[in-house]
Amino acid sequence: MARRGTVLIHSRIAGTGSYLPQKIVTNADLEALVDTSDEWIASRTGIRERRMAAEGETTGDLAFHAATRALEAAGVKGSELDLIVLGTTTPDLIFPATACLLQHRLGANGCAAFDVNAACSGFMYALAVADQFIRSGSARKALVVGAETLTRMLDYGDRSTCVLFGDGAGAVVLEASDGPGIITTRLHADGGYKHLLYNPVGVSAGFRLDEPNAGVRVMMTGNEVFKVAVKTLDRMVGETLEAAGMHEADVDWLIPHQANLRIIEATARRLKLPMERVIVTVDRHGNTSSGSVPLALDEAVRSGKVQRGQTLLLEAFGGGFTWASALLKY
Repeated sequence: MARRGTVLIHSRIAGTGSYLPQKIVTNADLEALVDTSDEWIASRTGIRERRMAAEGETTGDLAFHAATRALEAAGVKGSELDLIVLGTTTPDLIFPATACLLQHRLGANGCAAFDVNAACSGFMYALAVADQFIRSGSARKALVVGAETLTRMLDYGDRSTCVLFGDGAGAVVLEASDGPGIITTRLHADGGYKHLLYNPVGVSAGFRLDEPNAGVRVMMTGNEVFKVAVKTLDRMVGETLEAAGMHEADVDWLIPHQANLRIIEATARRLKLPMERVIVTVDRHGNTSSGSVPLALDEAVRSGKVQRGQTLLLEAFGGGFTWASALLKY
């Protein structure tokens, strides 16, 4: 951790922002496409609706709107940024990075800008990277974004996956601070679970669209993913609190990855937190992958639920498998 004189440098969230596309896709809409029902989807996932990007609307567009709102909330201009880190699995282009495209639109040309792909943990990974840049003194102001257009890779004939995902983006501005901020971040991955949640195509492996089950789509073994996620997040809660020298009672709010209400409820039980102290938005936008944690955080802040000085636990779990957390003073 860097010091200015004898003062420790922390990274503090100065502003939050989010954006959801206008088009709403309800469970009833999906009933017309696949053999499913509102009751089935809601009882197993907690999802009622999700958002879909308009034709021509890209991940970068969603990121831009969320980033603009976060910068406004922080009172920071794009030209003041030292760093942009964007978590996404659905970039606008193979290259340049969507972070670079976003940088130009924000007028932040010249600062470091790059994407991070850690699936649903992408924003958490990006947050941890930016935190280290600030703690080391390499950056003073950083923009961290999670943005996705996952509906572009869904198979709307596969009822097990098409009901889960939606499009959206969230962002935070981090600033160097002498006061409390991010206390600890924890990052993990295990590529041995790749077969349970993945997309089968890519540049090097090839876009083998003529082969069965090899289109641009999400491949998931849902029951197994659920089991691993619950166990893994349970362990990570304990690890995160131990690293910070804190206890469950010290956490004011849990802001989890919005993938499945049952997973969220299991994590809350591990923390001994009532659901009234858990931010839940999955019912309104589904699983937006790397966009979900910053979306939920922004809603919690703008609704007045989260107040300055409170302790927040953020966590996510995604394909890879990847999992990550951050414990912070807001």
